[in-house]
Amino acid sequence: MNDDMTPENIRESASKYSETAGATGPFLAGLLLIIIGWYVSAFTFYGAGIIIIGFLIAVFSGLKINSQWEEAIVLRLGKFNRINKEGLFYVFPIIEKAFRVDKRVITSSFNAEQTLTKDNVPVDVDAILFWRVISPKNAVINVKDYGGSVLFASQTALRDVIGRTILSEMLSNREDLDTKLKKIIDNKVSDWGVNVQSVEIREVRIPQALQDAMSRQAQAERERQARIILGDSEVQIAKKFEDASQVYKKNPAALHLRGMNMLYESLKQTDAIVIVPSSAVETMGLGGMLGTASTAKDLIKKRKTA
Repeated sequence: MNDDMTPENIRESASKYSETAGATGPFLAGLLLIIIGWYVSAFTFYGAGIIIIGFLIAVFSGLKINSQWEEAIVLRLGKFNRINKEGLFYVFPIIEKAFRVDKRVITSSFNAEQTLTKDNVPVDVDAILFWRVISPKNAVINVKDYGGSVLFASQTALRDVIGRTILSEMLSNREDLDTKLKKIIDNKVSDWGVNVQSVEIREVRIPQALQDAMSRQAQAERERQARIILGDSEVQIAKKFEDASQVYKKNPAALHLRGMNMLYESLKQTDAIVIVPSSAVETMGLGGMLGTASTAKDLIKKRKTA
């Protein structure tokens, strides 16, 4: 398990989401000062001063202030009594106890290590959870540590979703996994007064050997597609040549013109000697044309050297 997801770390990080606003300690300190002042002598100046200070500490120890994003759940004699929203409120010492709850959106990271997918591939997945408390009463009364419970529930849901998903879907359809995770986690924590805003899978890590195999597979697939495309091109070219041969068969003049154009392009681009098979010359009727082309080429050379 990752060091960040140990039970101790989760409880420690979750403790910042709620805070106990008690008044017992200061009240007892004030009460002790009153007893000391009475023991010294209530009728002396020092004794009366100690009693007054102790009385003020005991009275004002119950004053508490909530921030705008906080709500306090007040228990009186161990039973739910009221909810105090932002601003100043008073907690009666000894008989009342208050629990502050942060109602802002909280971002928590969780993960699942070496979890097998549906096709038996071990993966490490990191995810982020966005959640907030919508019912402070349920968050305090229904669950002991709602912050840590939310993280443990999220980790369990992530492992469950991974086990029901094949690797290819996990890599290509993260949005669907996010939606499934949000629904599962929200159903688990709804009774705790917690609402899940969204879940986002941040990273999916697979073994290096499997990464290399997937890379080779993708390369082989691309090569196969390239060979298929090349074969289709050859088929198309062959069909075009077949169509051209039918045209030349019906129209010999077109074949002669094509032969003359090919020779002209060859002689124009280079000064090399073009050798044409006699059978091709007879078929295309190029006997006189070759002599004319050769003479024209000699004239072009003479003009260039002049």
